[in-house]
Amino acid sequence: MTRQLDGGGVDLIEAINAGARGPRVGAFFDLDGTLVDGFTAMAHVGDRVRRRQAGIGEMLRVADAALRYRFGRVQFEHVLTRAAGYLRGESIAELNKLGHRLFVDRLASRVYSIMGEIVQAHQRQGHTVVLASSALSIHALPVARFLGMADVLCNHFDLDEHGRLTGGIVKPIVWGANKARAVRQFCAANDVVLQDSYCYADGDEDLALMSLVGFPRPVNPRRELSTVATAHGWPVLFPKSTRVGPAGILHHLAGYSR
Repeated sequence: MTRQLDGGGVDLIEAINAGARGPRVGAFFDLDGTLVDGFTAMAHVGDRVRRRQAGIGEMLRVADAALRYRFGRVQFEHVLTRAAGYLRGESIAELNKLGHRLFVDRLASRVYSIMGEIVQAHQRQGHTVVLASSALSIHALPVARFLGMADVLCNHFDLDEHGRLTGGIVKPIVWGANKARAVRQFCAANDVVLQDSYCYADGDEDLALMSLVGFPRPVNPRRELSTVATAHGWPVLFPKSTRVGPAGILHHLAGYSR
């Protein structure tokens, strides 16, 4: 039977500390719902509305697409391409700056403290720690920098020769089986052993990746992932009320701003 761990997650950290050391062990972390409470892209949409760069209709349409995706009524690629279409013509350099600002102002407090501790436990063991997310780079990279994660697998906007968004997304989309394939390729290129590695994720679409690693670790799992976790006896973590506190945020941001 699945062990449903509370916000402490001490057992998971003890298991990491007692396990193998070195860079051949990978630790792959999803972003939204796993490292961060909620959907990071909504902070960007909300900022566009506040700055009157977009109407409330855009926010509602993006939120509707995200909900439809979450309940299996629309493909994830549709959600991403809709978002990219709204930003066509914008500078990626400016969007990267915006992503940094939004993380500092609105998202740093939503990083789960226990997940930060788990990341640090893997780092102390010398593991290869990777943010492997279907999020866009402007949302994923600030979180990775905050947590000291050097390697990131995520989605990227398609750009023209001037560094402006074309309205498309670089293919293949990092999601589901493609995300698992990206992790497999990363491991082959970096001498990481999948069977010795860990994966932390919440989505049903991450079952393809979970099946590759030796230590699947569902976090806030959705229905299908929760069912499979129960069947296989995977430890499950629900970090619902353990966000990083003010002292932790200041500690991380001191390094993040360097």
